[in-house]
Amino acid sequence: MSWQETYTTWKNYADLDSDVLKDLEKNKQDESKLEDAFYAPLEFGTAGMRGIIGAGINRMNIYTVRQATEGLALFIEKEQGEEAKKRGVAIAYDSRHMSREFAFESAKTLGAHGIKAYVFESLRPTPELSFAVRHLQAAAGIMITASHNPPEYNGYKVYGEDGGQLPPKEADALTSLVRSVEDVLSIEVADEQEIANSGLLEIIGDNVDKAYLEAMKTVTIDPNLIERVAKDLTIVFTPLHGTGKMIGEKSLKQAGFRNVHLVPAQAEPDPEFSTVKSPNPEDPAAFEMAIELGCEVDADLLIATDPDADRLGMAVRTAKGQYEVLSGNQIASLMLDYILKAHRKTGILPKNSVILKSIVSSDLPKAIAEKNGVRTIDVLTGFKFIAEKIKHFENDQSSTFMFGFEESYGYLIQPFVRDKDAMQALVLCAEMAAYHKELGYSCFDALQDLYHEHGHYKEKTISITMDGIQGAQKINDLMDSLRNDSPTSFGKIKIQEIEDFKTSKRTNCDGEVETIDMPSADVLKYRLVDSSWIAARPSGTEPKIKFYIAAFDDSGVAVEEKIESFEKAIQSIVADQ
Repeated sequence: MSWQETYTTWKNYADLDSDVLKDLEKNKQDESKLEDAFYAPLEFGTAGMRGIIGAGINRMNIYTVRQATEGLALFIEKEQGEEAKKRGVAIAYDSRHMSREFAFESAKTLGAHGIKAYVFESLRPTPELSFAVRHLQAAAGIMITASHNPPEYNGYKVYGEDGGQLPPKEADALTSLVRSVEDVLSIEVADEQEIANSGLLEIIGDNVDKAYLEAMKTVTIDPNLIERVAKDLTIVFTPLHGTGKMIGEKSLKQAGFRNVHLVPAQAEPDPEFSTVKSPNPEDPAAFEMAIELGCEVDADLLIATDPDADRLGMAVRTAKGQYEVLSGNQIASLMLDYILKAHRKTGILPKNSVILKSIVSSDLPKAIAEKNGVRTIDVLTGFKFIAEKIKHFENDQSSTFMFGFEESYGYLIQPFVRDKDAMQALVLCAEMAAYHKELGYSCFDALQDLYHEHGHYKEKTISITMDGIQGAQKINDLMDSLRNDSPTSFGKIKIQEIEDFKTSKRTNCDGEVETIDMPSADVLKYRLVDSSWIAARPSGTEPKIKFYIAAFDDSGVAVEEKIESFEKAIQSIVADQ
């Protein structure tokens, strides 16, 4: 069916949702927008789906949400059976436009299959959804969120019974079932009141919050330290108009941190994220109000969480007294350094300790771990792969999970959650700052010490957006070009080996080939002779290709020069396509 035919079907549908109808009317004269909305279904992949809210099969609306949930219902029926239907699905949602509506559309779609839904009474962080799946022993979970995307976006993520996002095999099975649902306008949904009366819809909230906060107590490593120092530690916290306020405040207070200042204008939920250009803690501009308040209250630490509170950013005072926004890799390095020091101090660092990180994250944490006799395991990008490893460790008792992170500002300290958890990171970062404050240090000072001890590591991510119908093809063509006509150097520094995670082959400069023991993924990583590296990876959730740059050298000046040189080399490669 052509996009015009699909559009006509929607336009003529007798009982079309009023919001969807308004969007159709608004764009009826704009053929390019209509084509983009109807030319192909919204991509449902291993990370779920994410898109602009509006009418069309390539948009987030109640019909595409029903389609995704219909696929999940079929997955539960075919792969898990009746017992799983009774265990049900936990559903949470963030502060975005239509999030609550999409959550209840999901519950009604499940209800039509006789599958129970547990829906939070109001917005909650993504990590609490992961926890809720485990706590309620649900068969699956749904999180309605588009993370830190612009206000016009929303999204849909699926979690397995372990509280982690689905691993590749299960995700592929679910994706096939979602795509098998072709007539999205005719999917059966139950009446909300009827499923509430029958027990197929249960509203949850306070009881799960209490259980999550109880589990949060295990994040604190040294309560005596907090008792000594917390009164002298000043923290500024902004949830950037998202879900982090309630649980974040309670978690900090419970841990013993009282001197916490919320950024007033950003404390309440706002689907427009009206005080920031982007509600992304990776973006230093998102810290402008936090820095202003930090200067007023002389804060030691500024912390921001993204709208669904799974990612955390941090700013610390430099030696010059100014605030500097740290990268996700820097934050992870500081956190790991403190975790290992604190466990060594208390004598509870297990001999089989392991940290988990993504293949595009910094090697500084690996150096820190090695110095402490702790093993590092790299996994593919996506926290589900960290969750999968944790599950494996639990089953065979081979290793003890100590810390997991991704460079994109996602961290996990305790595995009662199986996704990145900014609430855990919030409490741990506050404790870490207290530790350094007691020593007369700042977190910035501690970071410089790490560089002095292990060498200078610096990373940068370049995201290149390729929107529209041709965008995906351009990204594929660029990756094909990198594979078929590989560079031999970046910025005059030669490539030592190339890791192609799509073919699972590692090839060194002498042409020797090894097998990479990981699932297949469309990622290329170039390891250079100076221990720097560059990786290329299409985004799984956005029309982007990302280049990850990691430079290593003995000095800060040298790594800055390398970053600049590598970036120019990448820009030249992209420009030639």
